[in-house]
Amino acid sequence: MAFYQDPPALQNQFVADALLQEHLARTLPAPLLSQAHESLHDLGERSGGPLYRMQLADRLNEPRLTQWDPWGQRIDHIEVSPLWQEAARLAARFGIVAGAYEEAPGEHARTLQFAHAYLFHPSTDVYSCPLAMTDGAARTLIELGNQPLIDRAVPFLTSRDPDAMWTSGQWMTERTGGSDVGLSETVAKKDEHQGAGVFRLYGTKWFTSATTAQMALTLARPEGNGPGGRGLALFYVEVKRPDGGYNGITVNRLKDKLGTRKVPTAELTLDGTLAVPVCGLGDGVRNISTMLNITRTWNAAMSASSMRRSIALVQDYARRRVAFGAAILDKPLHQETLASIVAEAEAGFLLAFRVVALLGRVERRLATVEEQQLFRVLTPLAKLTTGKQAVAVASEALEACGGAGYVEDTGLPLLLRDAQVLPIWEGTTNVLSLDVLRAAQGRDVFALIQSECQRQLQATSDPSLRVACAVVEKALKDTADWLGQVATQPHALEAGARGLSLTLGRVLCLTQLLSHAQWCLDHARGGRAAAVARRFASHGVCRLSDPADLTSSDRRVILGLSSDGKSA
Repeated sequence: MAFYQDPPALQNQFVADALLQEHLARTLPAPLLSQAHESLHDLGERSGGPLYRMQLADRLNEPRLTQWDPWGQRIDHIEVSPLWQEAARLAARFGIVAGAYEEAPGEHARTLQFAHAYLFHPSTDVYSCPLAMTDGAARTLIELGNQPLIDRAVPFLTSRDPDAMWTSGQWMTERTGGSDVGLSETVAKKDEHQGAGVFRLYGTKWFTSATTAQMALTLARPEGNGPGGRGLALFYVEVKRPDGGYNGITVNRLKDKLGTRKVPTAELTLDGTLAVPVCGLGDGVRNISTMLNITRTWNAAMSASSMRRSIALVQDYARRRVAFGAAILDKPLHQETLASIVAEAEAGFLLAFRVVALLGRVERRLATVEEQQLFRVLTPLAKLTTGKQAVAVASEALEACGGAGYVEDTGLPLLLRDAQVLPIWEGTTNVLSLDVLRAAQGRDVFALIQSECQRQLQATSDPSLRVACAVVEKALKDTADWLGQVATQPHALEAGARGLSLTLGRVLCLTQLLSHAQWCLDHARGGRAAAVARRFASHGVCRLSDPADLTSSDRRVILGLSSDGKSA
């Protein structure tokens, strides 16, 4: 009889996730966790069952742009896939944005919200993207205090009613590039006919990831303003007019992307788009920073979610796949490979959820000054660290499935294609590394991170964790020495920013693992978490470049540059 390989399958993704359950038990008050248990269990069952099966069946469906109706009228209608339509309904019902804005959970609202998002994300083909921007828009409007816009939009953005909930876009990227937004070419002109404070926008948005949203926050330069980021203003735009037509917006095309193909990312032309300033007529980049902090936090948490899905599938496959007389899960080399990616994934989860917890305290005005500063610097560190981890874990997961990992209709290649956006969207690794350096200006960020790590180490007492604690201590000493060597060399500091940031991110990962492992040992949760901490420590955390390499001419020679570093 012919052999047919059983495909990997998923269990309830809440029940099967030991780390998620441990973390929630550790960080949430017992009554709050008990109250949320039914919702988490329900979402975990959907994520591992009917929603996952729908995702596989929906594989070939992608957004469709119909630019003209049969009679020649421009309509630019975008139809999203059936999975995304279902995801929109479930996102509202489970409060995957709304949960963050409800009073009862207090500072724990963010942890509960992101626990739901973590279960929801991997079976919904990155519907988390519009949710992240929706969350960011709601928080930005609230923080900037524009009451008319708060009253107009926030109740819709934070609704649990699928028929009422809005999503929001974040329209920043233009043809001039995504990182240096100060080069934005979009112009805002006053429209006196519409009343005071109303503008019309003119320009092109090159990369908009929520074109089907009801609203967007976007940057534009009011006429007469100077160049650069300070001359930009943050504007609120409703995508459609009351009659259902577009608000001076033309959809030029949908992007043909490597991954996140269910996300209807579009190029837009704004031609007289009605808009309202959110907070003054300048400092738009600073005013949108709240949104960026939220979306970067989402990026980190969804990186952890993506890694968890890769591991759930590859471990189940390893139980089912028999080679050379035994399940490959019983093979020591395969165990070694899987144990290593589990360690990376769990480290990323704990770092991301540390940022989530800080966000909850900052938003509820409970954070100390040190916690506020820590949130500011941990957000880019968590985003860049987990983004790189997610790509590496997905790649190993596909390889662990052999040829099946490379065949599209298994659904496995989606893991890698979608993971690749995580180190790109909301700031590449290099851009965020420079953001970490900017955050260091005016205060000793390294001392802040040292303090965070030392708190975790002081609470870690089990002898089995001593070697891993020593790895943290050595990495902190090496980093201090490195900073001392390059502190007076700005070019060397910038060249080494990536290695510095990855080192700090991984040190923070390890300290979170150690703290969690100690809690698990203290609460009779077994030694699994301690084994994970030891494994991650064995991977090494230091990614610093030799200062001599950073000041040498080798990189210029390699790249064919002249001695001044410019193109020859």
